[in-house]
Amino acid sequence: MKNALSAALAAACLALPAAADGFYTLEIEGAYEDVIFNVELAITNQGLVIDDVSHVGSMLARTRDDVGSTRDLFADARIFSFCSALLSRQVMEAQLRNIQFCPYNVYVYQAAEEGAPVVIGFREASEPTMAPVNELLLRIVTEAADAP
Repeated sequence: MKNALSAALAAACLALPAAADGFYTLEIEGAYEDVIFNVELAITNQGLVIDDVSHVGSMLARTRDDVGSTRDLFADARIFSFCSALLSRQVMEAQLRNIQFCPYNVYVYQAAEEGAPVVIGFREASEPTMAPVNELLLRIVTEAADAP
């Protein structure tokens, strides 16, 4: 079953390589709200609590006219923020300045264009001591993308 699911994931998702800009993203063909649910579940499955959900897409749509724009950017876009006491302690004991990366975020968006895929991802920290957090974020994004 897992191999079939992995094959379906490979067919449904286009993994974009980690670019020089430090972002890891997956494009998913599916309903936006289903992907949102899977991201929330993947975060809580790690024993984490979502501290905040930023509704970036709604904010940009609401303020579009106020800033003199006419372009819709997203059908929807959200950023999930959370923290791990265990990993935060680990990475901050290794390097105090790693505080700048907390809370950790996973983003989900769908461009405004008709038929646009849903994109999920995270910003990779280039600091070597942040590797455990990058691995956590990768697990969350992969689990969300692998969900039925």
